[in-house]
Amino acid sequence: MKLMHKFLGAAAGIALTAGAAAADPALIFDLGGKFDKSFNEAAFSGAQRWAEETGGKFAEIELQSDAQREQALRRFAEAGANPIVMAGFAFGDALGQVAVDYPDTKFTIIDMVVDAPNVRSVVFNEHEGSYLVGMMAAQASKSGTVSFVGGMDIPLIRRFACGYAQGVKAVNPDATVISNMTGTTGAAWNDPVKGSEITKAQISQGSDVVFAAAGGTGVGVLQTAADEKILSIGVDSNQNYLHSGQVLTSMLKRVDNAVFSAFTDGVDMETGFSVMGLTNGGVGYAMDEHNASLVSADMKATVEAASAQIASGEIAVHDYMSDDSCPALTF
Repeated sequence: MKLMHKFLGAAAGIALTAGAAAADPALIFDLGGKFDKSFNEAAFSGAQRWAEETGGKFAEIELQSDAQREQALRRFAEAGANPIVMAGFAFGDALGQVAVDYPDTKFTIIDMVVDAPNVRSVVFNEHEGSYLVGMMAAQASKSGTVSFVGGMDIPLIRRFACGYAQGVKAVNPDATVISNMTGTTGAAWNDPVKGSEITKAQISQGSDVVFAAAGGTGVGVLQTAADEKILSIGVDSNQNYLHSGQVLTSMLKRVDNAVFSAFTDGVDMETGFSVMGLTNGGVGYAMDEHNASLVSADMKATVEAASAQIASGEIAVHDYMSDDSCPALTF
């Protein structure tokens, strides 16, 4: 029942989900598309893994606009989907309205907290993983200048940027970190052309390693970095394969695990607040055959040591979401 990749019309949509069975889970992707090679695709990977391992079926939908968020939630709930998982902070307001009307339906929201008895709110310590890839960027940089391209300018993405800059400065206090955001609306997640333009501007300022935390926009960042012969860093999913030998690493945000867990728990899912960070495998960095030649044993040892120190509390990475300042970076 891999149903519906878009709404079929104002009166159609999820009402036509081909007989969604009661208690089948559902997944709603954020703007940017299921195959953004990043955040949404990580969510899809988790759902796919669940289906392959269990033989179960799930409903899914890709939104075309912000206005469809509440509609999607209500129609899946009416169809009997349970639990319903949504990928992205922007579902917060809609879920706050919908959850109370469907008390017997379990919901999971990723990257936002919604205080309701039937909601699991999953957030990630993105700043921790970003710190680690920032350390790698500083070690790999020859110019002493690295950069960051964010998607929509929101506190969550500033958290990535701030953690990255802290990691860079931990290795090289004299390094320069350039940071730019793509936009202030949802369109910022799916604008690879703008991502490319920003990357070129950063390269002109001396950047030789760029970290993209921008959803589908990041595809343009990584492509331009490869074309211009500098290193890039992917995000959320393992993007090393996109440009083998030119992507230094990817900051892993295990959205796939969050979706897999929610689907596995099903209607008996425990609700409440859930944090995924270094201590429980929620964030990290990717190593594989595509970047093995780029990361030396010394680089990896340095990052592994820092990872252990963060997990133990010996290193405290500043969290922009808790304190909207960033000692290592000026926005």
